[in-house]
Amino acid sequence: MVNMLLKRAKKAQRRKQAVAQKRREEALGASLPARALRSSSTPIRHCFLTESVFEVGMGTLILARGATPQHIAFGSFLLDTFCLGIKDVMFKSVEGKAFEMYMAAMNAGSPMVSVDPSYARKLLRDLAAWSQAIGFAPHRDFAAVEEIFGDVSADASDAVFRFGREGRPVYIPGPSDTGPLIEQRIAQLR
Repeated sequence: MVNMLLKRAKKAQRRKQAVAQKRREEALGASLPARALRSSSTPIRHCFLTESVFEVGMGTLILARGATPQHIAFGSFLLDTFCLGIKDVMFKSVEGKAFEMYMAAMNAGSPMVSVDPSYARKLLRDLAAWSQAIGFAPHRDFAAVEEIFGDVSADASDAVFRFGREGRPVYIPGPSDTGPLIEQRIAQLR
């Protein structure tokens, strides 16, 4: 009797462990890096960049992929080419109509132009390296969302970028930057 109870308890424990392992694997599959990596194998649909990113210092880079035009996964990167580098990133999977509405809103704020994906990836990598060299790390999710580029090579582009204003970093505080944060960033640049 005791032996049978021990066997049942061990079996129940193995079942609990198997269920817990399955949940961990499902959670990893739903993680940001996994979703971006999965979408990297679908065809590139669009690659857009804010037209005035180098003149005004701020802009957005968007790479969209999808097996069909009705289902789009895209990475969006908020760029500060004057100082902070890659300020924010976002990854979303949406229906084609939702993506069209998102792009219409982006275009309304500042015109977007189509760019080659290798140019876009080179811009991201060079901007991240430049901003890190002056003390500003890219957004914490940058590496995960950049996976959407998949096998697009930054080396395929021979573009040369000039960051900062006239080669020097210029910090322009954002609307949500607090006084202490502004002071910290200015001190970091000095």
